Amino acid sequence: MKIEFLPEAEEEFREAVRYYETEAPGVGITFITTVRRAVGLIAENPYAAASLGSGIRKKVLTHFPYNILYAVEQDQVLIVAVAHQKRRPRYWRARIKLLKERKSPSGSEYEE
Repeated sequence: MKIEFLPEAEEEFREAVRYYETEAPGVGITFITTVRRAVGLIAENPYAAASLGSGIRKKVLTHFPYNILYAVEQDQVLIVAVAHQKRRPRYWRARIKLLKERKSPSGSEYEE
């Protein structure tokens, strides 16, 4: 299944990579590998991760305190956030509005 990151999620991912690489060279690369592996698993079986409601699912990363939050759309998976587990809980919920705007008016599965 095709994977797309919201621009905000892509930036969060890049920020985390920069942080880890600055703190300990090589750890940023490990973070990239971990996220890619998780995204690959999501693409293979998008409904395996826990549902949070509002059409959003959560994949917990191994070895890093991050979750990948995503929505399964008709022909793709949309990554909504690469969210630290202890910072700004649920900040990403504002992005559900963006998802609603992406969907056609009929049958929207995203609800606040």
